[in-house]
Amino acid sequence: MIAGGEGESVDFKFEISDSRKIARTLVAFSNTSGGTLLIGVKDNGKIAGVRSDEEYYMMEAAAGLYCRPEVPFSVTPWDIEGKTVLEVTIPKSRTIPHYAKDENGKWLAYIRVKDQNLLANSIQMKVWKRGRRRSGTFIKYTDKEKLLLDYLRKNHSITLSGFREIGKLSRKHAEVILVNLITLNVVEMVVTEKETSYVLKNEATIT
Repeated sequence: MIAGGEGESVDFKFEISDSRKIARTLVAFSNTSGGTLLIGVKDNGKIAGVRSDEEYYMMEAAAGLYCRPEVPFSVTPWDIEGKTVLEVTIPKSRTIPHYAKDENGKWLAYIRVKDQNLLANSIQMKVWKRGRRRSGTFIKYTDKEKLLLDYLRKNHSITLSGFREIGKLSRKHAEVILVNLITLNVVEMVVTEKETSYVLKNEATIT
């Protein structure tokens, strides 16, 4: 696992010195696809080992005090080259979203993108909220939905601002359309550190 490097489902931590910061990683893993945190491993993959049981208690504090709702995790200690590495496993949550408390006392939701923890945007938050509904999602297929799908078939992707521009839409209206189509698995959100764009999912279409 160490040889494979960091990524969407693996993160290295030399040590845990701040429970608030580690809470972001716990939340990001929980809100995405789950993951593994290796404590006692440097960013370059060099094994440093944990120094004391304090690391475990810091994890408990991160999950219980700085995550809302609390993030479940399990810990497996490994003896590697005479040093102890803690393998912390965080499953994908069934109660998405989880929030992490920042230095200013704000509760923020994160997602895992490659090897980074990024803030969940407003559309992601609304998709999660829609997913908690027990009733189905019904949409009115208007010329605005058709405009978006036709554009994506020809141009592959579009940003929220781009959709608002071509559709002459308010931010609220554009977000509602995108949330509906994402919920129906017609459109997929692609998040990077620089921007968020939207693409057709598996070349799905509405007829």
